[in-house]
Amino acid sequence: MRGLILGIILMGAGLIAAEVKTDAPRFTPDNQMIRPEGYRQWMFLSSGLGMSYQKDAGYNDDPVFTNVYIRPEAYRQFTAEGTFPEGTVLVLEIYSATREASINKQGHFQDRFIGIEASVKDSKRFPEKWAYFSFMGDDDKPLAQAEPFRKEACWKCHNQNAAVDNVFVQFYPILREAQEKKNTP
Repeated sequence: MRGLILGIILMGAGLIAAEVKTDAPRFTPDNQMIRPEGYRQWMFLSSGLGMSYQKDAGYNDDPVFTNVYIRPEAYRQFTAEGTFPEGTVLVLEIYSATREASINKQGHFQDRFIGIEASVKDSKRFPEKWAYFSFMGDDDKPLAQAEPFRKEACWKCHNQNAAVDNVFVQFYPILREAQEKKNTP
């Protein structure tokens, strides 16, 4: 019986250890990011509906939902120290919004999966420290790998408007709360 209990404890400890460490971001030799897998097991930060950084972007008529996930290690460091470590990855998952199905009479819910985008902090690989990627192909099929957006596309906006280190902490209540506790500028 004692051996069984010890085995269960060790097995449980192994499961906990496996949950603590997630895959680091992976790249091809020419700096294309390989599509993150298992991100739905990461820390969920928040959802948005119809968000746009441009006025009158047309999302009011056909909004999309976005779900944001962060690698657990990066979340833990940010909440403990107020900084994002090297290897931080955030995934933006995009779904269409609908309102007409089943018994729903009001409001929207997430419907069709559209694709994902990702940001990664890697100062050895990217001179600006952060790079941004879209894994959505022209034919609506997910890409296995993606090259970084040009600096002007995402980096500039994140650099000018993000609350902390190119991350829009202002849109994620749990990161915003951690930032306030740490008094991160």
